This record gives sequence, structure tokens and C-alpha cells, in this order.
Amino acid sequence: MPAHTNRLIDESSPYLRQHAHNPVDWYPWGDEAFTRARAENRAILLSVGYSACHWCHVMERESFENPAIAALMNDHFVNIKVDREERPDLDHIYMNAVQLLTGRGGWPMTVFLTPDGKPFYGGTYFPPEDRHGMPGFPRLLTAIADAYRNRPDEIRTSVGEMHARLAALETHASGGDLPGIDAVRAAAAQLAGAVDSEYGGIGTAPKFPNSGAFDLLLRGEPRQAELALLTLRRMAEGGVYDQLGGGFHRYSVDQRWLVPHFEKMLYDNAQLVPLLLAAYQASGEALFARVARQTLDYVRREMRDPGGGFWSTQDADSEGEEGRFFVWSADEIMQRLGAEAGELACRYWDVTAAGNFEGHNILHVTLSVAQLASLCHRDAAEVQQVLDTVRATLFAAREQRPKPALDTKVLTAWNGLMISAFARAAEVFGDDAYRQTALDAVAFIEREVQRGDRLLSTWKGGVAKLNGYLDDYVFLAAGLLDVFEAVQDRTYLEKAARLMDSAVAHFWDQDGGGFFFTSDDHEQLIVRSKPALDGSIPSGNSVAALTLLRLSHLLDRADYRSRAEAILRLFAEPMQAQPFGFAAMWAAVDFLGTGPREIAVVGDPADPATAALLVRIRQTYLPNRTLLVLDPASSAPRPALLAGKRAIDGKPTVYVCHRMTCSAPATEWGVVAALLT
Repeated sequence: MPAHTNRLIDESSPYLRQHAHNPVDWYPWGDEAFTRARAENRAILLSVGYSACHWCHVMERESFENPAIAALMNDHFVNIKVDREERPDLDHIYMNAVQLLTGRGGWPMTVFLTPDGKPFYGGTYFPPEDRHGMPGFPRLLTAIADAYRNRPDEIRTSVGEMHARLAALETHASGGDLPGIDAVRAAAAQLAGAVDSEYGGIGTAPKFPNSGAFDLLLRGEPRQAELALLTLRRMAEGGVYDQLGGGFHRYSVDQRWLVPHFEKMLYDNAQLVPLLLAAYQASGEALFARVARQTLDYVRREMRDPGGGFWSTQDADSEGEEGRFFVWSADEIMQRLGAEAGELACRYWDVTAAGNFEGHNILHVTLSVAQLASLCHRDAAEVQQVLDTVRATLFAAREQRPKPALDTKVLTAWNGLMISAFARAAEVFGDDAYRQTALDAVAFIEREVQRGDRLLSTWKGGVAKLNGYLDDYVFLAAGLLDVFEAVQDRTYLEKAARLMDSAVAHFWDQDGGGFFFTSDDHEQLIVRSKPALDGSIPSGNSVAALTLLRLSHLLDRADYRSRAEAILRLFAEPMQAQPFGFAAMWAAVDFLGTGPREIAVVGDPADPATAALLVRIRQTYLPNRTLLVLDPASSAPRPALLAGKRAIDGKPTVYVCHRMTCSAPATEWGVVAALLT
């Protein structure tokens, strides 16, 4: 093996390949590493991160590229590097261990394991020397190696205790009462009490998007919905939103959404777009529509594989500095724009000579266009036109800078989320380009990662690999349902059902209920997880519950409903004990308890009158609904509830069913609108 080239050079993950020239003798996760650890009775040093993680880059520069520290690692451990985005199964297990050990988690994650994969010590970032109360990494390595070699009884005791605690986390008592609407309201009220009433978001700092929580609040009473709208306004105005290029950064380190961690993750933007669309439907505020469009356009421009799938992440760093690509100086803006337009831009985005981030400026909005126009004694429409030109000019200038790196692997689960975003945008905006983007992504997934009724989890450079996880199946099934409602091609409905049937066959716990995260033919790990808590993405069990409920109404499948109810019963107790971790599951409870509006539009899809009715329906905020367009000339099967429904007097006709009762046929929008409330 050439000097300073390790086994990661043969991996497809961009994150793993970033470490291929470290002096650390890295292994990918697999039999080779564990065989050596067992043969030599060495502890394993497991390092987990992802390509857009700023502190992962820092620890690499400080420790993994340091020959002396690398020598310590190589002398005492078998070193395994894992991309958490490729192996969420491993990340979940070992992050639980780190949180049990330290009370907190994050990336980079550093865990020490026995040769059979069981953890006995761990943490997150470690500096190269003692600093801020943290032990230096070399001192930690020496201490762990000494303990493993000289105090094996202590290690065995620690391993046994940790394994028991990890197994307990995955054990859930079954048979609880099914939560109802009163429980949903109580959970929403508790969430609302934690919202910052000035800047929005949960708590003070750092602030994360928490899309599921704000989706739940938007469904709630008017005061709760306004907290969701406030949060989205503040995020859209803040530095956490890329004011020039569109798209949201990972999270804000401060209370005001000003200073972000600059990486952009596909999953954040995929979840925020439907939330923005719902906010637009609920409020009519143009801001939400504009930001949703700009975010989708960013994804199409910068995060889309030529084959149609979506890439994973955009890095925080460029030219070795966090955020360098995104920040500006006042001088640069004035030089690019000239005095008059430059002053307007600096006022609008609060750009100063002193800056707001390490001597530079993160663009953020501190006053409305109307307020700016009033200050400048100019017409608001004229000011908006100038700002549009300014935004385009600065964006073009920024495009000339060295760009942050992209992680161009395609993850099936995250693509499912983004397919949902584009499909819902196609519905709300009637945008054919968004519709085609969703269809192209579905075709990519089916072509590149689907094998019959099974899925692979990740694709890069023409190679798909790794057994699909629960999230891959249920997020994609949910995306296919959204595509079905957008294009009304029953093929997508049937594809969604087949994926959920496959998930039931390979992931369902026949004894305890609920879905495991890994399939019945997956590599055996130290525990088989059954996650229900939302993290940066919703839990697979939450999405599965809602998807099964939607399918049960669209396909008259009582078995789907019963499995969804089993999930909600299984997790009823922890849901009510800690509603913050179960927002997505509460949405499923809301769908079940409220009952969806089942909307059937009977009319020729090519008739402009049918299209006009559909536009109005699709722009109405209805978080719990199903939509079927029934062509009178079609012989396609219909749910029993809609059997015999027909167009009245040759006009497109709407039937709205709720709780097994259908309305009289309606052909005028005013009547239809009343039925939807």
C-alpha cells in the first residue's frame, strides 16, 4: 500500500475517501477490521462523521493528519471510519451509547469497542491537547489502551452494563391505549410553550429547524399556528437562510437565526419546503411561496444528479474556512453594485464595515421592503425591482468563488423526502417543472437502487450498495403517495403500497409490533433498533404510521390501519411523556383522530373546469386529506366509499367524504370550500 494511502481509497463515500490519505491505518466497517481486532485482541476505535461536518474536518486536521497521533492510534487500536449517512444503523446504536455515557452526542463521534463491537467508552470531538476541560486526544488514547490491556475486568463490567442499557432502549411495552385528539392538543400546547415568542424556534440557542414540531403547531389553534408562521418568517429573514442562492443551512448557533452552521443538508430542505407550502396555504403570505420556490430551485441547481436523483450535502467549509463562500464585506458589495444600489443592499441585509461574523457579514433581512422604501423615500415596487437585480448580481459574483464541496452520494431515504417536497410544490403551484423533477427522481431510484420489491440504501458513481433501512422504504413510499396525489396516476399509488408491503414483510416485529430499523436479512449488530424518536429526520415508525393510514383510506386496506394503530399504541406512553421527540408521530395521531377529508373530483382531467377546481382544492390548507381525480370514462377501481359517484350535468363534480359519510355532489367552488372546513 502506498505511503499515506489507506483502505478507504477503495470506498465510494466521499466522506470516507476524504480520509484515505490520513496516516491513520483506517478500515471501513466490515469483517476485515473485526477479524484483526479479534486475532490481536485489540480494542476498536470507531470514528463516525459525515462530509459536511465542520468539526469532523477540524478533528481530521488536528488529529488524524498528525503523524504522532496517528501512530498512537495505529499502535494500540484497529481504527474504523464510518460515514453516518451511509450507516444510520451503526450511528443510531453507537450514538445512543455515547449519550448514555456522556449525556450528549454529536459529530464527530468517537467510540471505543471490544472486538465483538460492544462499546465501553466514547465521546464526540476531542482536541489534540488538553483544552477547555476536555482531555487531549493523545492522553485519552493512551489511557484507553492502558485500561483495555491492564484492567480487562473493568472493561467487561462496563461492556455488560452498556449492552444491557442499549438493549433496554429498544424494548417497548406493547398494548397501550390509542392516543386521541385531546392528547394531540396537549402535546401541541407543550411544544408551543417552548417556542421563543420573539424570534421563533424552540428554546434559545442553538436553534434547529424542527420541521415536525412546527408542522404540528400549524395544525393547531390560531395562537399555535402563528408561532409556526413567526418561526418560518424569522428563519427566512435570517442568516440561516441563504439570501442569495436559496436553501437553508443546518442550524443557527444563536437565538436570532443569524449565524448558522453553514452546511446545507438535503433532508433539512426537503422537510422545510412542505412546511413552507403549508404555511403559504394557511396564511396566503407570498414570502413562504417565494422561499419555498427559491429552496427548490437551489436543490435543482446544485444538489441534483444528472440522472435525476438528489445529492446529500453541501459542505460548510471552502478554502479551509467555515462559511467563507457565503459571507461578504461592505467594501466588496459597494464595489460590485455601486454607491446607490450598494447602499440599498447594505441597508436591506444589514451589512456593515464591522460585520457580524468574524469581521465579515452574513446577509440577513432586518426590515421589510416597504420599510426600506419609506426610509429611502422611494416606491416599494421600485425598491423590490432594484433588490431583485442586486440579488442576481451578487449571486453571479459569488458563483466565481471556490465553492464548498458536495457529497454526491444519493441516499434513498433522503430522496424520498425530497420527492415529497417537489410533488407537493407541483400541486400547490401547478408547476410542471417541479412535477417532472419529482418524476425523474422516482425513475432514478427505481432504475438505480430498487431491486424488485427491495431497496438498496446508497448510490454513488453508478454503484448502489447496502441493504435498505426502514427509512428508505417508508420515506420513499410517502414520496410516491405525494406523487400520486400530484399526478393522479394510479401506478404510483400501487408502487407505494408494494413498498409498504415489503417493509411489513422484512421489518415488522411480529412479536412486539412496530418496525425495526433493519431488515430480517441485515447484518447482525449488537442490538436490533426500533427507533421512534424524531431526530434531524422523522423516525421511520412515525412516517410508516402516517403512510399506512393514508394508504388505508386510498385502497380500503383495513390491515394498513390496524398496523398503524399498533405503532401508535406501542409508543403511546413515551409519546405523551416527551412530545418533543415525537412530533411526526403526533401528526399520524392527528390524521387518525381527526379523520381525513377524502376528496373525489369526478371529471375529465383534460377539462379546464376540472383543472380550475383542482387548483382551488390544492391551494387550500388541509393537513389531513386524500385526493382522487376520477375520470368518468375510466374503469379503474374505486374505493367502496366512492363507488357510483358521477359527474352532475356533465360538470366536474366534487364529493367530500369524512368519517364514512359523503357530502352531496358539489359543482361550485363556494359549496366545495364550505365542505373542506
